[in-house]
Amino acid sequence: MTLIKSISGIRGTIGGPAGNNLTPIDIVKFASAFGKWATQHHDSRKIVIGRDARPSGEMVSNLVSSTLIGMGIDIIDIGLSTTPTVEIAVPNENACGGIIITASHNPVEWNALKLLNAKGEFVSGNDGAEILEIAESESVEFAKVHKLGKITHLDSYLDYHIEKILKLPLVDIKAIKERNFHIAVDAVNSSGGIAVPKLLKALGVENILELFCETNGNFPHNPEPLPENLTTISYEVEKNRCDLGIVVDPDVDRLAFISEDGSMFGEEYTLVSIADYILSNTPGNTVSNLSSTRALRDVTEKHGGQYFASAVGEVNVVEQMKSSNAVIGGEGNGGVIYPELHYGRDALVGIALFLTHLAKKGKSCAQLKASYPVYHISKNKIELQPTVDVDKILSEIENKYKSNPVNTIDGVKIEFEKEWVHLRKSNTEPIIRIYAEAESETTADNLANKLIQDIHELIQT
Repeated sequence: MTLIKSISGIRGTIGGPAGNNLTPIDIVKFASAFGKWATQHHDSRKIVIGRDARPSGEMVSNLVSSTLIGMGIDIIDIGLSTTPTVEIAVPNENACGGIIITASHNPVEWNALKLLNAKGEFVSGNDGAEILEIAESESVEFAKVHKLGKITHLDSYLDYHIEKILKLPLVDIKAIKERNFHIAVDAVNSSGGIAVPKLLKALGVENILELFCETNGNFPHNPEPLPENLTTISYEVEKNRCDLGIVVDPDVDRLAFISEDGSMFGEEYTLVSIADYILSNTPGNTVSNLSSTRALRDVTEKHGGQYFASAVGEVNVVEQMKSSNAVIGGEGNGGVIYPELHYGRDALVGIALFLTHLAKKGKSCAQLKASYPVYHISKNKIELQPTVDVDKILSEIENKYKSNPVNTIDGVKIEFEKEWVHLRKSNTEPIIRIYAEAESETTADNLANKLIQDIHELIQT
């Protein structure tokens, strides 16, 4: 079964039987449920839509538009775009919501409807549950012929997004231009192939090596920006003596860098380095999720700020950022949230801030990375029998380590001085994900294995 209905939207593989995959019937069902919810919670009857470049995008977009028009809702279609661009467009258009047609880092056979509220932020858990309830009740009413909505196509929002980035006080175009960066870009043949080079040129970068920047949606490799998927750009950066490489996922909300020697700067350190720059100019607090590196906490405390951890998920990070007045936040997967622009992961603003930081420091990427605390994260999972009570196992782990600082807002996270381990259960299958971090890879692996052993012993007893 490859149709996943979650509080933030619906995603699945294209084709196959309705109800089990992302078919036209499912697209209409959930688009109409969202349309009903959005218009019930806002005076506007406008919804902004945009998509990434995957081959199914145009088909899904047409179905979403026609469904909402059939409900008497006006559509602002910004076309081939990025997730953060749609997030910016929603409040600017005074829309009641937005739909981004993208499966993010999932392979090409996947697509999804990512749902935004009137603020251009991902819907909350309660809102998402309400949308799913509407979808299952099939209580949507469509408009009569003279009350149908209309569609407006706008292709200027990416330029608007970039203009807003250029106007940010902490983006220094002059400093970037003077460094005369030579930059390679891997945009996985999706929307970033337009957005990233356009941004770089606006920042004064003239020497750009474009890799996989055609917007045909044919991903040349697994689109998740992990080291094992970035061998080509790593090779090209070193071969062409680039200053750095920039990698984005298909909808441009995750960001990774390649250092000049072809080594990975590290997705976890995307946020750490940008936070270092922000905090050196704007003292304040930071937020990341429980599974992100401790290095952000170290950098935050170095600048006199306070670090806060949230449950995993962008909507949870944003909620915590607002409650703690954070000046920067995000997730260790390369997601940067800069509230000065908007409350959403945005690779484009991340690029502008990182390049400013790098230019002003006068260091190479590798030198900048070496200036931060070194941590290693070990990512593991343990598959359990369906009969195992996962919640009971996590509760017993919490009790076993009660003498340590323990956080239970999202699974169980246990602190060991400068090391930690985070256990989270899957919502769809009997799996516990186990992330551990330490100053050495071996220590992180050993810590994760210790918790895996604890879980097996609990199951046996």
